[in-house]
Amino acid sequence: MGFTRPYRGVLLVAMVGMLLEGAAAGAFGLLTKPMVDETFVARNQEFSLLMPLAIVGIFVVRGVAGYLSDLFMAKAGRGIARDMRVGAMAKYLRLPGLRFDSEPVPSMLVRLGSDSDQVAQAAIDSAKVMLQQSLQVISMLAVMLYASWRVTFVVLLLAPAIAWLMDKVGKRYRRFGHRVQESATELMLAADQALSNQQEVKVYGAQAVEMQRYSSLANEYLRLNLKVEATRSISSAVVQLTGAVGLALMLFFAGREAMEGRLTAGGFVQLMLAMMAIIPALKQLTNVQGMLQRGIVSADRLFAVLDAEDEPDSGQRPLQRTQGVLEFRAVQARYPGQTQAALSRISFIARPGTVTAIVGRSGSGKSTLVKLIPRFYEPESGQILLDGHALNDYPLAALRRQVAMVGQQVMLFDGSVVRNVAYGELQQADADAVARALRAANAMEFVNQLPEGVDTHIGAKGGKLSGGQRQRLAIARAMLKDAPILILDEATAALDNESERLVQEALATLIPDRTTLVIAHRLSTVEHADQVLVLDEGRLVEQGTHVELLARGGLYAHLHAMQFREAGT
Repeated sequence: MGFTRPYRGVLLVAMVGMLLEGAAAGAFGLLTKPMVDETFVARNQEFSLLMPLAIVGIFVVRGVAGYLSDLFMAKAGRGIARDMRVGAMAKYLRLPGLRFDSEPVPSMLVRLGSDSDQVAQAAIDSAKVMLQQSLQVISMLAVMLYASWRVTFVVLLLAPAIAWLMDKVGKRYRRFGHRVQESATELMLAADQALSNQQEVKVYGAQAVEMQRYSSLANEYLRLNLKVEATRSISSAVVQLTGAVGLALMLFFAGREAMEGRLTAGGFVQLMLAMMAIIPALKQLTNVQGMLQRGIVSADRLFAVLDAEDEPDSGQRPLQRTQGVLEFRAVQARYPGQTQAALSRISFIARPGTVTAIVGRSGSGKSTLVKLIPRFYEPESGQILLDGHALNDYPLAALRRQVAMVGQQVMLFDGSVVRNVAYGELQQADADAVARALRAANAMEFVNQLPEGVDTHIGAKGGKLSGGQRQRLAIARAMLKDAPILILDEATAALDNESERLVQEALATLIPDRTTLVIAHRLSTVEHADQVLVLDEGRLVEQGTHVELLARGGLYAHLHAMQFREAGT
């Protein structure tokens, strides 16, 4: 109802159109009695001339009314689908980071795509069918009552049977509708998994395995859809059979009424035409159950997103540009459903103008730690302070303006180089600032060789560029932001040795005025860090400079020795 509110005027026009349609159908039904009695029985010549004009007038009104109802219902339906899609997209961008760990992106795309359409169809398209056909039934029943209330009363004895049938059909649609939607999502996930990892699928000869998985899901999807279609077909057949029984009853009792002199030939035709109009209307009312139930299932999925809690954002402390003093005090973090903490009682201070390197084995909690700083995740306990105040004290937007981040997965869009570097709040940056950032990130050398320079489109996810080129554009974006806190999550991992050296030199010019946190697997890249944090299974096991940690002979020295041996071999 909330989504239909902006379209009340449009829906009102559509409703008026449907009422006129129903009224025109009823008017035509009322004309059938005098049409037969006056034209064919009484042979009234004057009436036979006026009748065709009246019929044409009725159908002109009905045509215009049908056009208005169809057009304005379509406007409302498509508008609601768009509003739901846009609202769900905006909601996803406000949800906590944990949501993106628990729900795969293809599932989100289903909610944004087909689920939005299904809800709009249920709310508008099915409502249109239900209203139109209900008005048709009501107007035709009025015609039947006018022709013979006795015969109509007998036919109405079938109404409870039809209502019972619709209830059963609705429950069956509901039972299978949810399973059909979930099956469609599983089918898309399987396809996304196989196609996104097609290189691994081919190298390991897993085409047959993936096709077997996909075919099995496709067969289940087919089976469920066939059950839905079987329900629709059976219900339609039963409605038509019920209508035929009603028609037979009507013929029998109409004959009795005619013999008693209470029903003329025109009245009988009137009853017959009205009854014949009601049967297809009832059939459509039964068939619309499928659309309605699919919409209800999609609404459950869509409103599970729209009604979810946003990221907590209650901070009120003003923040223009932070000094960059970051302090972790006994911070503990845990993912939902996990017994072991991802981070356990982490404490350290990172100061402006220093580099804090974070190292450790895979899965030790390095990425989780840095994601706590822009509050992608919330700690379970402990405190993270920025300039002596808890992160929660600052508004989210203000806090995130203080952070530039280059992660392992480079985020680029299907746009130009300049649009990808001057992204978001940076889009007002002038051309000179963009050029300086590209040169500082050692990216200008390849950008100048592109067909249109900085205006060259780089394809979806930067697909027209190499991995190293994409990484350098991401670093250029971070440089352009000029944020006081710089987080590099394996930012140089995709670069060759020469490019890495040049980028490290460029990054070195940023460090004096910034708090820099660097995650790196290659320990040779953090030798000059002011402090190194060594994580193991979520715990901070060692802390110190590169030289100090080597001298201790602990985990850092062990990891360094292993990499040295690998490099030597």
